[in-house]
Amino acid sequence: MKKHLLLFLFVLPMAFISCDDTDDDSQFADYLVARPITISKAGFKSSVDIVAPLPVEESGKIYAYKNYIFVNDKYRGIHVLDNTDPKAPQKIAFIKIPGNVDISVKDDHLFADSLNDLVVLDISEISGIKMLNRMENVLAGNVFWPAEADIFEWQDVDYDKEIVVGWTSKTERRRIQDYEDLFLREADFALAKSAQGSTIGQGGSMARFKIVDNYLYAVDSHNINIFDISNLEYPKDLEDVHAGFDIETIFNYGQYLFLGSMRGMYIYDISNPETPTFVSEFQHGTACDPVVVDDDYAYVTLRGGNWCGATESGLFIVDISNISKPELKSQYPMDGPYGLGVKGDKLFVCDGDSGLKVYDKTDVENLNMLNHFKDVVTFDVIPLDQNLLMVGDRTLFQYEYLENEIKLMSVIEL
Repeated sequence: MKKHLLLFLFVLPMAFISCDDTDDDSQFADYLVARPITISKAGFKSSVDIVAPLPVEESGKIYAYKNYIFVNDKYRGIHVLDNTDPKAPQKIAFIKIPGNVDISVKDDHLFADSLNDLVVLDISEISGIKMLNRMENVLAGNVFWPAEADIFEWQDVDYDKEIVVGWTSKTERRRIQDYEDLFLREADFALAKSAQGSTIGQGGSMARFKIVDNYLYAVDSHNINIFDISNLEYPKDLEDVHAGFDIETIFNYGQYLFLGSMRGMYIYDISNPETPTFVSEFQHGTACDPVVVDDDYAYVTLRGGNWCGATESGLFIVDISNISKPELKSQYPMDGPYGLGVKGDKLFVCDGDSGLKVYDKTDVENLNMLNHFKDVVTFDVIPLDQNLLMVGDRTLFQYEYLENEIKLMSVIEL
């Protein structure tokens, strides 16, 4: 089924005036300016390629599979690391996939988004990764405007010849009055017109892709896109399920999908995997919102500021013992949280520039902090069986579990 992406951006009605030496510096401030990354329409469909390791430009989500770690480079592709020795991981390849932000892996088949397309790769031989299939226009593209940006400058794109596959952001000095005088209006963009015994990888809480048995669930801002992957090389595109608004993340626990959105948490039953059915929702003020679940509780981080909406950030712990009626159990202030994870009695929270926070969650109404790694920028975590992965600011960190804490084991600059 063909899907057209509607991406809401904020349009600038006037150009900014540059700073010159005669102006009073107090009239200026630093703003995060986002500009589009483009690729020619002619080259887009043949753009997937496997090359030697490259430096990361903007690290995104992480994914663990067997002895490998896959690190998304936002809108550009995937860095592949050999993690056979967690104390000394090695970068071994880069998979170029324009417009990519998410992946999921089952039985040596890697599924990745490339704007509206779903790409299937054979990774059974990491030294010889092969592209098996490209399903066109089966996804609502996942290239969203960067929530942290203050200004968007896209007017020079030639949409007749180019496709926007992502955004790059840079802090620049701009006139305060010009910024405050702008009026904002929404604009539509069609960015991309033209099971038992199986080995499944593990993504973090920021993921939009999730494999459950023989099905791949991929969320966009409004829908659950569903694929039957019983034939791994040739997935079957099933009917989408409308799931809400401003959906950002997906997490699976048992027979349920938990969708994090800017408005709340939506819960869907996948007892019938081809037709997820709505069960309940937990609403909160508008904020950017990933979620993880363990036993009777869902853990939700809310990040305020910029376009996320809310002015305050925090950790919400929601009682889901009655799945039809989730209720807030407790909440804790945070500075600017992103991803989070749980393992046993431990809760891991990536609190942005404030570092990685580790809690004992035995008593959810009185969380006990076990560790606080302050001097790191954090984005997402994956609690594996033997070690913890954490990515942030183009750096991959690995920690080993100790009885009542965790200890840094390795750091690799990406």
